[in-house]
Amino acid sequence: MSKLSIRDLPLDGHRIFTRVDFNVPLDNGLVMDDTRIRETLPTIEYALRRGSRLILASHLGRPKGKPNPKMSLKPVAERLRMLLDKELRRGENVGFCPDCVGAEAEEMSGKLEKGQTLLLENLRFHAEEEANDEKFSLQLAKLADYYVNDAFGAAHRAHASTVGITRFVQKSAAGLLMEKELEYLGRALHNPERPFIAILGGAKVSDKIGVIQNLMDKVDGLIIGGGMAYTFLKAMNEAVGKSLVEENQLDLACKILQDTKTRKLNFLLPVDHILADKIDANAVVRIVSPGQPIPDNMMALDIGPKTIEAFTEEISRARTIVWNGPMGVFEVAPFAKGTFKIAEAVAENVAAISIVGGGDSVAAVRAAGVADKITHISTGGGASLEFLEGKKLPGVEALTEKA
Repeated sequence: MSKLSIRDLPLDGHRIFTRVDFNVPLDNGLVMDDTRIRETLPTIEYALRRGSRLILASHLGRPKGKPNPKMSLKPVAERLRMLLDKELRRGENVGFCPDCVGAEAEEMSGKLEKGQTLLLENLRFHAEEEANDEKFSLQLAKLADYYVNDAFGAAHRAHASTVGITRFVQKSAAGLLMEKELEYLGRALHNPERPFIAILGGAKVSDKIGVIQNLMDKVDGLIIGGGMAYTFLKAMNEAVGKSLVEENQLDLACKILQDTKTRKLNFLLPVDHILADKIDANAVVRIVSPGQPIPDNMMALDIGPKTIEAFTEEISRARTIVWNGPMGVFEVAPFAKGTFKIAEAVAENVAAISIVGGGDSVAAVRAAGVADKITHISTGGGASLEFLEGKKLPGVEALTEKA
């Protein structure tokens, strides 16, 4: 990695402003899933063990630039205390500041002692955060000596806490989670073990156009599932019934299909389908076999058994796998099998480096019970997609270059 790491900073006794991604689900003031908190614990523990005075900042939800008690990070501070107490016996050293800037934030951060942590209130309670306002960035920077970004999930946003603050601190570095994300995704794009297979799913081709176009020159095989597959199949003049199709993307789908032929890229689409007349757990479901048209009154909502077999065979030969997007409407039981079978196939290929990104794909590997067999689960849905598109992430670009 060309950027500084937290390992490169003088932590002992210094105030370290660390941007984390604690955008966790809350219900009645309780944290319902603390995965994102636990993911950044290695960075927090690394800093605390080396005597830093740690200031943590995050957004939560979309409060539209003003305080909203339902999106307060106070419950997150309580969960963090519990987790740090379990790991370091330092739970009592976690403080909470009711604002992220201003006199109280400056006073509380100034009083921090070595090994203590202060979590600031929701950054997005101020509209200046998302506007990357210079004065707001300077207020954040006043709280610390050095800056660490460990929020890969927010790295594609040019906000005050991800970009603006870096102009007003001595040095800016990647946290351990950010470093890990960049290492795995960067290696897949620039130096993969081969064969390199990408699996792309989800509803729309338009959401993944940039990824497909960027990966075509890099992968050995491309597997397409989910609703987006039916725009390609219609572009091939196949009958797709009521399946989801983006009519305004058909010309582009034709071009992509032609490009894959020119490149002799192994481009796999579903050959059989699980159909229903509506998305409903009680819907009447049928399978349409390879070569048969999808009836006009039916829609494809999952991949069929022959497709699962073909996709699994392709996955089994891979040595690098990147997966983003489900194979069907996996949230509804009759249409979940394809996504879960692909999750199992990825997990069972123990010889491959497997990287799963995107909220639905991550949810799928967890629901399938195979998350612990995936090499790397990315914490950034939008950020990982933009990285795979080949875009530069503002939150990464703003970090200090290594000498």
